[in-house]
Amino acid sequence: MTSVLIERSKTGVLLGCTAKGHAGYAERGSDIVCSAVTVLIRTTLQVLSELPALNLETDTSKRGSIGFKVLKGFPSGIEEKLKYAGDFLQVGLESVAKEFPDNLKLVINSL
Repeated sequence: MTSVLIERSKTGVLLGCTAKGHAGYAERGSDIVCSAVTVLIRTTLQVLSELPALNLETDTSKRGSIGFKVLKGFPSGIEEKLKYAGDFLQVGLESVAKEFPDNLKLVINSL
């Protein structure tokens, strides 16, 4: 099972996301659940990495694991984009978790 943790502020700002494990829906390299999770997280990470003055800490060093954290000190104008990115990521992952509850465990922490 893949476990995903999304961290958001109480106001909805995306603060980070980590995913670990193999979903187990199909063989590695052919698993649609793993692919969906990866695409959602990588797309969010790509969009965030293109925002000016936003510093991210990323971890893509191991196969079967991906994560990022938004570092403190970002400009206030970026807050709305971080909220939208959080909504995009959360809604997408909730949809996958609903369709494949035996393969994806999603936890959302509000800090």
